[in-house]
This record gives sequence, C-alpha cells and structure tokens, in this order.
Amino acid sequence: MEVVIKEKEITWKPHPTAKGVEIKVLLSKKEHGTDITLMLVKGRKGAEVPEHVHENADDIIYPISGKFKMWVEGTGEIEVEKGRIIRVPKGVKHKVYGVDEDYVVLDIFSPAIM
Repeated sequence: MEVVIKEKEITWKPHPTAKGVEIKVLLSKKEHGTDITLMLVKGRKGAEVPEHVHENADDIIYPISGKFKMWVEGTGEIEVEKGRIIRVPKGVKHKVYGVDEDYVVLDIFSPAIM
C-alpha cells in the first residue's frame, strides 16, 4: 500500500530528552507499518542531545541545514554539516554538542524504533 505524507501537516513535538530540540515523525512502524522510523530533527543554537545509545537500530543522519559536532564512540568527534551522512551503528554511544547554528537533519532509524 502506498502512503503519501504531507510533511507540512505534521507538527513539531519536543524531543523526549533534549531541551531546545524538536522532532517531526514522518514515518513510523506504529502509524504506517514501516520497517524504518523517519523523522526531522530541529535543534537550536546551543542545544545539545545528551549521550545515548539505540540498542536495536542503526541511526542514519542526513543534515539539511546548520552545523554541529557529534561524538561517536569508537570514532570520536565529527563535524556535521550539509553534504555528510553519518551512520551510527546500533549499540554505539553518541551525542550532539557544539551547535554553532540552528540545524535540521533527516534522521532515519533501521529497523524502526517507534
């Protein structure tokens, strides 16, 4: 079954653990029966996402705008900006910090986390 999603009709919601960060869930297992979770993540300058891990899903980050730093266990510090794709394998700790300007990323989790 094909589903058409209109991103502009979905509202931003506060990130569950990060102040100054919002999410917009575009595709989810719960709502759409998909094997991935696809969301937009919007962060404000200075907002950080604390160290965390996704035990059962790879986290693929595609920056649309803005710049920030990300620490990934086993890799170290990464400069995140448009044109880079970051894949954090399941079970790997990571965090977002050093947010120099507001950002938006497309965040994909495989398999779905919600």
